Amino acid sequence: MPDALHRLALLESILGAVNLGAIVLDEQHRIVLWNSWMAHHSARQADAVLGQDFFAVFPEMRHKRIDSAITQALRDNFQSLLSQTLHKAPFALYTHGAATGGNDAEERMQQAIAVTPINLPGSPRHCLIQINDVTIAVGREKLLREQTMVLRSQTFSDGLTGIANRRHFDVAIEKEVRRAMRTSSPLSLLMIDIDHFKDYNDHYGHQQGDDCLIRVAAELAAMLQRPTDLLARYGGEEFAAILPDTDAAQALRMAEAIRQHAADLRIPHAKTGNEVKHITVSIGIATQQPQQPLAISALIGAADRALYQAKGAGRNRVMAQPL
Repeated sequence: MPDALHRLALLESILGAVNLGAIVLDEQHRIVLWNSWMAHHSARQADAVLGQDFFAVFPEMRHKRIDSAITQALRDNFQSLLSQTLHKAPFALYTHGAATGGNDAEERMQQAIAVTPINLPGSPRHCLIQINDVTIAVGREKLLREQTMVLRSQTFSDGLTGIANRRHFDVAIEKEVRRAMRTSSPLSLLMIDIDHFKDYNDHYGHQQGDDCLIRVAAELAAMLQRPTDLLARYGGEEFAAILPDTDAAQALRMAEAIRQHAADLRIPHAKTGNEVKHITVSIGIATQQPQQPLAISALIGAADRALYQAKGAGRNRVMAQPL
């Protein structure tokens, strides 16, 4: 008997020392064990809950997933693990527990819960509810997700202008060309270049040159209203606009509006070499017609040739290149 009492005292000490919540229910759902971890984090002492019906202490748990898990443990001898994604904080447990009185002003701890049947020789079945505090782990996962999103944003965004970068453009144009072929819809591409930008940089300095790029990029991006449209910094002072579901006539109207808007910004440029003393852009257009088999390189090449023609014809103009 002394050995049995010693083992019982040892078990109680272990249950008090473990860093997890332990609740044991009998077949009538009465609480027969409530360890000190539960007392601390729930602000409910053992003598206040022992012998009580579990669902009287936690009425909000009735008809929830843990209700069926308890039934499965006691009736069917089946262990359950509650999905932490679906059941983030079912128990009113708090990191500081009794220190705050379990006040809901403090955010509940995130919990991982297991319900396990306990079979004692010569005794009705019991079940053990184990509760682990996973708040820190969940916080780390959230931080990692946020950092991943930031890195993804940085990977696909131009560091200077904040618009899509060349890598984003490459991914998007491949996707949109495939979609255009699949849906038999037109796809237009604009290549946009700031006129005499090297002269602008040389005259005003690289800092003002960067400011010019940032302003022009923001203004052009604002003109693309549809979520499927994409403006990307293609390289240096050159931008590319992907316009899904846009035929040649629509692309020409959009390009002309962009050209005019850029001119209307009236960003001073004293070294254009002509009578226009402000920033302008030249634009080349290429349009993939519905069901027109076309390599991405051919579409980009056509838009590039059109841009070259626009520059050769005097700049500050729009040209289209047939495919």
